[in-house]
Amino acid sequence: MRIVLQRVREAAVSVDGREVARIGVGYVLLVGVEEGDDAATAGRMADKVAALRLFRGATGRGFDESLSAARGAALVVSQFTLMGDVRRGNRPSWAGAASPEVAEPLVEVVADRLAAVGIPVERGVFGAMMDVALVNDGPVTLVLDSAVMSAPRRGPGTAAGEA
Repeated sequence: MRIVLQRVREAAVSVDGREVARIGVGYVLLVGVEEGDDAATAGRMADKVAALRLFRGATGRGFDESLSAARGAALVVSQFTLMGDVRRGNRPSWAGAASPEVAEPLVEVVADRLAAVGIPVERGVFGAMMDVALVNDGPVTLVLDSAVMSAPRRGPGTAAGEA
């Protein structure tokens, strides 16, 4: 599973010119589901999103507060194109993306898990052509990848790419 997280001042999703979701301060989460992902993976990813401290605290600087502490919301948008493989040729392959029947419930697990810890959640429309409008805050953008998150952490002094 791959999530692109953007901290926003506001965001909205429209389908066919009609707004279907809107948040103020919070995160836009673009969620891509990969073959082999399961509910446990989706839950771990949601827990990580909820725990991340990406908002300024009382000092007004740094990354001190979580989404719930900042009283923010999450806008969860499915995006299978995050699983695109561009290693060969010029046309991405989405062979590694989970089928819609697998992906949709796992995107819902992410949204439901965030809601279960008290974060207001809005959702895009699974499988629809969506227009996503947002105002980045910072900008702060992170890519969370379940495969990377489950790998051993590099030790101190270990350069990227070294074994």
